[in-house]
Amino acid sequence: MVDRDEALQYHSQAPAGKLEIRATKPTATARDLALAYSPGVAEPCRVIAEDREAVFEYTAKGNLVGVISNGTAVLGLGNIGPEASKPVMEGKAVLFKRFAGIDVFDIELAAPDVDAFCQAVKAMEPTFGGVNIEDVKAPECFVIEERLKAEMEIPVFHDDQHGTAIIIAAGLVNALRLQDKMIEDARFVFSGAGAAALATARLMESMGAKDMLVCDSKGVLRSSRADIETNPFKKRWAVDTERETLSDALEGADVFIGVSVAGAVTPEMLTSMADRPIVFALANPDPEIDYDLARSTRPDAIVGTGRSDFPNQVNNVLGFPFIFRGALDVRARTVNDAMMHAAVSAIAELAREDVDESVAAAYDGETLRFGPEYVIPKPFDPRVLLRVAPAVAKAASESGVARKPIDSIEDYREQLERHLGKDRQLYRQAVSISRQRPQRIAFADGEHPTILRAAAQLVDEGSVIPQLVGRSVVIEPRLKELGLEIPFDSDRAHLIDVHEPERLERFSDALYELKQRRGMTRFLAEREVRDGVGHAAMMVREGLSDGVLAGMRNGFPNALSTLLSVIGTAEDVHRAAGVHLLLLGQDLVVFGDTTLTIDPEPEDLAETALLSARLLEGIGTRPRIAMVSFSNFGSVRNGHTIKVERAVEIVRERRPNLEIDGPMHADIGWNIEQTRELFPFSRLTKRANIFVFPSLEAGNAAHKVASFAGADAVLGPILLGLDRPANVLTPYASVREVVRTATLTSMLAGRRPRSIRPES
Repeated sequence: MVDRDEALQYHSQAPAGKLEIRATKPTATARDLALAYSPGVAEPCRVIAEDREAVFEYTAKGNLVGVISNGTAVLGLGNIGPEASKPVMEGKAVLFKRFAGIDVFDIELAAPDVDAFCQAVKAMEPTFGGVNIEDVKAPECFVIEERLKAEMEIPVFHDDQHGTAIIIAAGLVNALRLQDKMIEDARFVFSGAGAAALATARLMESMGAKDMLVCDSKGVLRSSRADIETNPFKKRWAVDTERETLSDALEGADVFIGVSVAGAVTPEMLTSMADRPIVFALANPDPEIDYDLARSTRPDAIVGTGRSDFPNQVNNVLGFPFIFRGALDVRARTVNDAMMHAAVSAIAELAREDVDESVAAAYDGETLRFGPEYVIPKPFDPRVLLRVAPAVAKAASESGVARKPIDSIEDYREQLERHLGKDRQLYRQAVSISRQRPQRIAFADGEHPTILRAAAQLVDEGSVIPQLVGRSVVIEPRLKELGLEIPFDSDRAHLIDVHEPERLERFSDALYELKQRRGMTRFLAEREVRDGVGHAAMMVREGLSDGVLAGMRNGFPNALSTLLSVIGTAEDVHRAAGVHLLLLGQDLVVFGDTTLTIDPEPEDLAETALLSARLLEGIGTRPRIAMVSFSNFGSVRNGHTIKVERAVEIVRERRPNLEIDGPMHADIGWNIEQTRELFPFSRLTKRANIFVFPSLEAGNAAHKVASFAGADAVLGPILLGLDRPANVLTPYASVREVVRTATLTSMLAGRRPRSIRPES
């Protein structure tokens, strides 16, 4: 579970909320401001006044979606009002941006009735390229969407209806195929008669389904029920039947789709279904019937839920960002059935494709192959954008609702590649991998409140097995003070008391033997292993941990010195390197060395380049290395530039196929168009994603300037080349930074074999 205080802190820390507005054009000079506002802004205004469609060319409208709610049906919280819905709408905005590069204004309306809501949204049409209606209760949501789609010339999409329906339908297409059933012959039963259920029923009907029974809390929607006469949306699905209850409806049914409440379905009900049934129990957080219970009751069934911890998760994030991406890019006037069918087909087809290495790596431990436990792509599969958005754009173009039809699917797909940067970020890969095979990470500062909060979150996420190193007499009461529970009596977390006599003696002996020829006495060895960093480092060395985090209490230099001297470098590494990962727009970039070697030799620079390349390759990214200097390819030659030239030669000798060049200015490595024009002989095919700097002074300054001057995210320092993964935190690291660094450390540890040192 998410800790309440941490959640509140996450949303309240400055700046409050989860969104901000950033300028996309330069505003540094008086001339910039004159172009941005008066007098320069008048020119696009005049053009748009003459041609309204020009608004897409000169403003952000074409990439801007309004996520709009009145707070009448928020998640599982109900009618909590527009103000209370705002955190959810901001969260939806984050998903749009994260997965598809779409900007969002979240709009919370004090408009509980249909007329007021529609009037407000319609009035905002000039602002947006599309509108996503969110968390509006039924049946008003049906009326609102129908009216706005009829009156507006931009896409209006109610994700609670159609987003859910599209993902369900994609999974059903594949499940029916595996169960050897035809959609027109199958009998469908729905539990729930709200927005998602009725939209799914409508979509399945448009795809060929003919035999459907919809059940609400009172049973099957039958023509004889007087209570549905006043509800046209339910009445639309009423049928003449003698079946009255959900149990009656499920007898002989081929497909069950649940969007209702936990426990609505019993094992006996599943037993009565037809051979080879399909069971999508999607109530959240607890499904209509537990996944394992459903599988044990009907081993011949294909089962899906809304949960990420079971196969076949139905998750809306597979749909709405990419549907809007395709619709916006062709300036669609609406989202029609053809576009929704295209999205269904694209998602279903993706699940039937071979999973490439980068996706498989993100879900290490799972068999990602089309079959009963993989009928829907994983939510974090970065290929979804390249399948769904082009399919939607093509359908919009062919069905006549696109203002700007696409000419070439392949060209459009290539254009979309720029959005994949954020989808393939190291942290997402690390989380996905680490959840499948969590590693034991020793936290040297196990008594620190920030570490305790981070450890509790990591246990909940299942991405790391935290080992809290410290004094149990301090850690246990501190956990109670913070209101945290960490299950140390399980295999999900460990409490490592630095004063435990047997381990203290063992570590002291081992450390003394390791360092006695480096001035270490037996007394100093015992004192070092009583300290959290020394103890954690010995945990790793002795095979009791797979990685270590330190530095919050001891500081970077002291923690680093201990880690290097105790853990040491890997056998094939001459010198460790310290790097930072930066997210610059859509690009994930490595800066090195930023923390360790003050005046590197050519061999050191080459080592940094090779270790950085190995890091990116581990997450499925092809490295492209720029060796930075104040010289461009020999324009100036002295001792400083010659060592960079030699470093390039060393790397090419060791790995001839690695894409590397230099010495070069940093901007030449970044601006590939300029590179091609000025230096067409350069071996870089695209902009560099690894920048190796000629000195610690240059690397450290560069990453800090980039950090405060516009990097979207910074992760590090990350130590590369140690015998086991180890990273050093700053004394001011936040819970989020600790969690991210620990997860990354776990991912790196998971890619190495367990230590062969005895664990007794």
